[in-house]
Amino acid sequence: MSALGGDPHAVALRAFGAQQTNTRAIVIVSAHWQTHAPIRATAWEHAPLLYDFGGFPDELYRIEYPAPGDPALASRIVADIEGAIPEPRRGLDHGVWVPLRLAWPEATIPVVEISLPVAACDEIFALGRKLRSLRDEGILVAGSGGIVHNLSRVHLANKDAAVDPWAHEFDRWVAGRVARQDVEALFDYRDTAPHADLAVPTPEHFDPIFVTLGAAWPEEHIETIYEGFHYGNISMRSVAFG
Repeated sequence: MSALGGDPHAVALRAFGAQQTNTRAIVIVSAHWQTHAPIRATAWEHAPLLYDFGGFPDELYRIEYPAPGDPALASRIVADIEGAIPEPRRGLDHGVWVPLRLAWPEATIPVVEISLPVAACDEIFALGRKLRSLRDEGILVAGSGGIVHNLSRVHLANKDAAVDPWAHEFDRWVAGRVARQDVEALFDYRDTAPHADLAVPTPEHFDPIFVTLGAAWPEEHIETIYEGFHYGNISMRSVAFG
């Protein structure tokens, strides 16, 4: 539903996108494309969107985001990641087109989506390290997921429901460690963070944060793009390094 905009989260993403005047391409990892080895990278000129959800208003299925791809960039990424392969057919899932549509509604910036490996946190972090040098060329490296994402606990009747304390505590714990780039603590979040099992019942929505941490330079400035919750416990926190 975030794709429809009209709320402070959407305003914040749009403001962030407007600031990125030198972004020539976006490389993004989404919680909604997990793969076992090999890692894949979209290698098409243009591809349809995936409406990989059900039971939502019809207007969501009519949304378009005709961003171009960048096959040459995809080829470079595949060459730099051991065992990676190009993906010529898969379109962009909603973990990609929802935030990109809010931040860059013109859909003119080329997008390459990389699959999220089913792997340990440090291996996903290493993927981010592989992508870090792309930032020197004006390529934005992004991870799309959610710090707190437990759909069995959301208050769907009220987008502005009071925030559940357990969700707030976990979100703040993560935010503090991301701000310090305390990667080792984040690797161990399952054992050390408050309410980790509630906040992250399955890892796919949390794991993209390790890509962005891997792509960050040590002690790099962190900007909080947005801080807040929808439906009582879905964290919409968005951050940027650099």
